[in-house]
This record gives sequence, C-alpha cells and structure tokens, in this order.
Amino acid sequence: MNESIDRIPLDTPGSNSVEAVFDRYGDMIYRLAFVRTKNRYDADDILQDVLVRYLRFAPNFASEEHCKAWLIRTTVNRTNSLFSSAWFRRSVPLDDSLQTEMQEKSEVYDAVLKLAPKYRTVVHLFYYEEYTTAEIASILSQKESTVRSQLHRARAQLRTELKGVYDDV
Repeated sequence: MNESIDRIPLDTPGSNSVEAVFDRYGDMIYRLAFVRTKNRYDADDILQDVLVRYLRFAPNFASEEHCKAWLIRTTVNRTNSLFSSAWFRRSVPLDDSLQTEMQEKSEVYDAVLKLAPKYRTVVHLFYYEEYTTAEIASILSQKESTVRSQLHRARAQLRTELKGVYDDV
C-alpha cells in the first residue's frame, strides 16, 4: 500500500481524515502508548493528543510507511513529554485493576511491562509491529547498533525474569 496520505477535508467519506487514520492506526498508537506508560488512561490521552497533532499540523506523507513512522515518533515523543512533566512526577498512580482486550495477564506481558521504557518501546516495535532494527532506528532517530543493543538487553532481562516460568528460555 504505497498510496499517498494527503490531507483531505474531514467530511469527505472514505478519506485519509483523522477518522481514517484512527481506524487504520489507532490500535497501534494506543498499544505503543500503553506499553510505554503502563496506564490505560495515559495511553488514551496520548492517543487523543497524537490525533490532535495530526489534525493540527496536517502533515503530507509520500507513503503509508511515512505516515506510520510519523505517528510512532509522535507517540514516543508524547510519552517522553509525559514522563518529564512535573505533573507526572508528582502524581500518585491509581490502581488500574481493569483489563483491556490487549492486556491479557500473562507472565510474558508482565515481564515486558517491567522493562525500562526504552526497552519496552523497541520490543513492542520489533515483535508487535514487526519493524526491522534498521526501521526502528530510523523511527526513533537512533543508531541501528543502539537498537540492537537495546533488544539484546531487553531479551536478556526477559530471559532472567521468565527463567522459572518457561523451562526452554
């Protein structure tokens, strides 16, 4: 799918409007935000903020991949902004006992959530979004060797965390 993602008025049916972008990429944005924040309410806010930025800045993309990369980069930037905000540092987290569909409680899922945000991000992009290390490096503006190192360290931490759960780890 290498069609152009030009900005079209929101009321055009079947257009590449915010609604179409939400339908196409909303789950991906939400999952990435949730994996980074570990909080569904913050993930909802970030999803909304990313879509508002898409609407406000009206970027033009040459392809689907450019659009997807912009959305991922914007999601990462918004989570980074949340983490560095004074409000976030002073806030007391609520007990989020409700589960979402994507949040199947499993040992692997819990282990991934225990990783540092930079490791959770590369693990999510590599395994769930199926990006290569070169693509992840480009999206995150990092060297490919850095991404490979982060994946290696994340796998090592997951292996240690899941040692007793899975015998073949």
